[in-house]
Amino acid sequence: MNKTSNLDTLPHFPLSRERILRAAMRLADAYGLESLSMRKLAQELGVQAMSLYNHVANKDDMLDGLVDIVVGEIEVPELGIDWKIAIRRRANSAHEVLLRHPWAAMELMSRLNVGPAMLRYIDATLGCLYEAGFSLEMADRAWNAIDSHIYGFTLQELNFPINKSDYSEAAAHGLSLIPADKYPYMNQLTHYVMEGRYNGIHDFEFGLELILNGLDRFRHNA
Repeated sequence: MNKTSNLDTLPHFPLSRERILRAAMRLADAYGLESLSMRKLAQELGVQAMSLYNHVANKDDMLDGLVDIVVGEIEVPELGIDWKIAIRRRANSAHEVLLRHPWAAMELMSRLNVGPAMLRYIDATLGCLYEAGFSLEMADRAWNAIDSHIYGFTLQELNFPINKSDYSEAAAHGLSLIPADKYPYMNQLTHYVMEGRYNGIHDFEFGLELILNGLDRFRHNA
């Protein structure tokens, strides 16, 4: 790693929490959270590891800060426009941001996040749904259902063992495992993918629209 290629790593830049978190983000995005340690972070910044503790309490504190930075990159719902448009933008933005930071989805799901960006993100989402006619209780259920789709789909996309460009070839290789006499529907669908009649690619928007349309019925019933 070339430390002189980034101004953040030059010694005349004072150490700060923001500078530490930016460096940690670079390491996490490039190599994953498993590569992130106080020692490696200090090496990245060109400082002694103990000096980091003047700005971050420990690794958990650092991870909380990283998660809040990631959440701050997600578009929050805008009041005053159609709620579906606002929530759809939020969902697509979250999906794109989490793909950009592959480690972040698991951290978002597994940590209690109370940073300012997270609080703004949740409050704006609740506000958008409440102003659209959902009760606060239903708004809470709604955004959790939407986020379950975002996180689950993102994790699947990040970890799926086949590249999108290889679906047709993979279908051809796997055809012998699903004979038509035993698995007629899977066999037929596999032929569709092999022949280019269907790409087989998982569709984020499809699931999102199902959720939004289903929620709309709850809103009208309320």
